[in-house]
Amino acid sequence: MAFAMNGDVRLHWREDGAGQPLLLLNSVGYDLSLWDAVMPYLSGFRVIRMDMRGHGQSDSPRGDYTLDQIAADAIAVLDVAKIGAAAVCGLSLGGMTAMTLALNAPERVSALALACTSPQMDPVGWDARIQIVRNDGVAAVADAVMARFFSEHFRRDHAGETDAVRARFLKLNPQGYAGGCAAIRDMALLGRISAIQKPTFIIAGEEDVATPFEGHGNEIQRRIAGAQVKMLPAGHIAPVEVPAAFAAAVTDFLSGASHV
Repeated sequence: MAFAMNGDVRLHWREDGAGQPLLLLNSVGYDLSLWDAVMPYLSGFRVIRMDMRGHGQSDSPRGDYTLDQIAADAIAVLDVAKIGAAAVCGLSLGGMTAMTLALNAPERVSALALACTSPQMDPVGWDARIQIVRNDGVAAVADAVMARFFSEHFRRDHAGETDAVRARFLKLNPQGYAGGCAAIRDMALLGRISAIQKPTFIIAGEEDVATPFEGHGNEIQRRIAGAQVKMLPAGHIAPVEVPAAFAAAVTDFLSGASHV
């Protein structure tokens, strides 16, 4: 296992392949295995994956996390991997982190692929989830999270796969998961992202109930100049539901992106 340090927080990451550097950032509630199904389709890239703080094999410090902290975690991983700049593909919280990284350290980002994500979320709903998890654990929200993660037909037709995801979710440190949820609750990206000047690609799931394109992805498109959009027939965790189509969309974008 490979680890990086950001202050006293230890971060687990892994590297696969060779070629153009591509950093993959997962959603809250999911470790780096989120990307397992797309990896066979990314053979032309040097792929860096990481468990965000609070997830997988990374540390789970108590308290609220911020997007600035998680973006700094990503920089710590890039530093250890000796990567100056990478294309960054982030899903949900990972996309919010990717936008933050492009704002805070634009020299470390060559292009952005923002999947099933948003620059704004309902803070009241997220605060309620945080309180439930801190009081009663992740099991108290597991069913609701799975319903937001996957489309109804995917949950029906791939019950074994979704059950495995649920089992991993139940192993999360409640404090780590709640900390990641706080980063979403407290984000303030809507008024800032027009400053992003990187080639940007937005991927939206046609059946995404967590961050539907209207009200979420379209708000990114309106604010980042030249942002392209691709709709996929999937729920929120599109790389799991349609891995080949997801990887093809990212690969096609990056092959044509004029990197800054």
